[in-house]
Amino acid sequence: MTSLDGQVVLVTGATDGLGRALVAELARAGATVLVHGRDPGRIADTVAELGGARVRTYQGDLADLDQVRALAEQVAAGEQRLDVLVNNAGIGTSVPGGGARQESADGYELRFAVNYLAGFALTRRLLPLLTASAPSRVVNVSSAGQHRIDFADVMLTADYDGIRAYCQSKLAQILFTIDLAEQLDGAGVAVNAVHPATFMPTKIVAAPTSTIADGVAATMHLIADPAGSGHYYDGLREARADRQAYDASARRQLRELSEKLTGLPPLG
Repeated sequence: MTSLDGQVVLVTGATDGLGRALVAELARAGATVLVHGRDPGRIADTVAELGGARVRTYQGDLADLDQVRALAEQVAAGEQRLDVLVNNAGIGTSVPGGGARQESADGYELRFAVNYLAGFALTRRLLPLLTASAPSRVVNVSSAGQHRIDFADVMLTADYDGIRAYCQSKLAQILFTIDLAEQLDGAGVAVNAVHPATFMPTKIVAAPTSTIADGVAATMHLIADPAGSGHYYDGLREARADRQAYDASARRQLRELSEKLTGLPPLG
């Protein structure tokens, strides 16, 4: 298992739920924790809980790709290395919005934008720092709730449903995980996705059936001891995702769409 003492770990969505518990565990393990959040007050509260740990903070709304770009630029300018990026921030099936279709600042379906596209853009923009810090890791906090991506209507303008939107965004994370792992083969950057636990007690879950500690254990496993790259885990065990994740043409289609939506060039 990789020692986290002195390693630099960025956790998005670190001011609530799994993210907040995760940065506390990382601090206890001796990591330098980069706490990301949307609200400055919640960032300050989280840092206060961490006490004397090595911590730095970054603010940004992941529903706005301009702010995602600014976040990446701030991290790249402020950090000499980045050992781990944990794309944890996300929104649920009905919070916010109560089940109504919403759009991001860029006009994209909100769950696709926040849960998937922001992590795609942030990861791609931080790849130079991650590669320079190799061996490094990217952990995408996904879900066992997955819905096949309809490339004819990715933004779900014709038949919106909050559960479908959430599950589509989570499957998109897994396609991205496998695709990026293939693109980075040999670069020393491991990329994996995890369903941390089912219905943890967070603000987006009405009826919890597992604990935050379960989710922390599963996520920490991939932060500190990844077994390879390009895998999807259900808790502590490697699992099979929806079969679309293993469709190379679907992964390529999602990558090309994501590059177009974020304005990022192809890798290489």
